[in-house]
Amino acid sequence: MSEPKQLSLMGLDAVPETTVGLFFGIYPDADAAAVIDELAQRLRADHGLKGKPRPKELFHLTLLDLSDCTGPAERVIALAREAAGTLAMPPFVIALDHVVRFGRSGNRPLVLEGGDGVAALVVLRQALADAMAKAGLRVRAKSYTPHLTLLYDRGEVAAQAIETITWTVREFVLVQSLIGHGRHLPIRRWPLLSA
Repeated sequence: MSEPKQLSLMGLDAVPETTVGLFFGIYPDADAAAVIDELAQRLRADHGLKGKPRPKELFHLTLLDLSDCTGPAERVIALAREAAGTLAMPPFVIALDHVVRFGRSGNRPLVLEGGDGVAALVVLRQALADAMAKAGLRVRAKSYTPHLTLLYDRGEVAAQAIETITWTVREFVLVQSLIGHGRHLPIRRWPLLSA
C-alpha cells in the first residue's frame, strides 16, 4: 500500500484519482464533536481564516497510520484486524487543552493537542504497534504527536490554551480514508473494555 491505489475495497466501484489511506483512529463522541466544531468556527472568525473547518464526522485523532505498510491491501487489513483483536485496555478520558499550528509555511493544519491529556492514547498506540509487529506487519516508526485537525489555512494563529475538551474513549476504529473526497469508511470497531 505504499503507492496510491484506486479504491477496490469495501465492495465499492473504483473511484478514479482517489488515494486510499488506512489508519486506526479515535473519534470524539457527538457532544465533544459539537464543541470542537464550535471552537473551529470561532477560531476561524476571530483570526480571519479562510479555510473551512473539517466536517464534524471527520474529527479524529490518528492512532496508527497504516498507509505505508507494504503488501496487498487485503493482507494489511487482515493483519491489522488480527492485531487489534488482541488488545485489552479499559476506556480512558482524552483531554485536549490547547491549539497550535503545524508546519512553517503554506496551507498548514490548525490542531488541538492535549499534553498529559493524551497519555493513555500514546499507551494504546504503542500496544497496537506492538500487536501489529507480532502479527507480522511492521509499521514504520514515526514521531507521534497526538492531535485533532480543525482546519487548514495559510493564516497565522498563535499557540493558545483553550477550555479543556474531554470525552471518554470507548472504542478505536480501523478506517479507510478516501483522501481528497472527505470520507472515512469504518472497516471495524473494537471496544475498550474494563477489566
